[in-house]
Amino acid sequence: MKRNHFFPLLIAMLLSSIITTAQSAKTYPDLLTVPGPVSFEGMSYKLAWSSHPTATYYKQEYLPAGDALAKFTSMLMLELVIADMTIKDIVAAKVDELKAMKASNPIVNYEMFQKDGEYILDFLLSANEADGKSIAVIERNVYRYKTFTDKSGKKGVLLFSVSTRAYGKAADAFLVNLKATKSKIVNAVAKFMIPAVVIKK
Repeated sequence: MKRNHFFPLLIAMLLSSIITTAQSAKTYPDLLTVPGPVSFEGMSYKLAWSSHPTATYYKQEYLPAGDALAKFTSMLMLELVIADMTIKDIVAAKVDELKAMKASNPIVNYEMFQKDGEYILDFLLSANEADGKSIAVIERNVYRYKTFTDKSGKKGVLLFSVSTRAYGKAADAFLVNLKATKSKIVNAVAKFMIPAVVIKK
C-alpha cells in the first residue's frame, strides 16, 4: 500500500500493493511511544507498520490479528505532524481532496463534525476493478484531528483514525451494514481515549 505524507489518502492507495507478505512480517519501531496493543471497540490492534519520512511527520498503523497490510479489513492509524498548521486548514485540504475525487466517483462521500476544537471527518472511498464494471475495494474512514503539544512546547496536529474495508462482492453487504450502523464508529472514535503520544528521540 502506498503511503502519502501527512494525512491525505489518495485513491491510488486502494489499489497498490507494494508491501509484500515478507515486509508485513517485519518488526517496525514504535516511533510515538504508544503502549500496545491498542484496544478499540473490544478488538486488539498491534503495531504493523511505522514511518518517519521527514523530521516533522510520523505515522503508525495497527492491525488486528489475522489482517495483513496489503489487504486489511480493519486498521487503526496514528499520525502526527509537528508544524505551525491549524486543524481547520488541514481538514479543509482533505475536504478539497475528497471533492475532487467525487467529481469522478459518485460513491465518494463525506461528513464533517466539530466539537471542543477537534474535527471528525467521516468519508467513503472506492476503487473499481480494471474493467470498471464492479467495485474492487471500498473503504470507510473516520478521522479525528486534535491539537498536539510535545514536552518541549512544539505544537502540531495529531490524527487518530479507523479504516474499514471490503473487497469485491462483499462491497454490497459492506454498504448495507454501513447504513445500519453509520453513527456507531463515529461515536466510538469521538469518545476514544487517544493514547498519550511521546516522540521517540
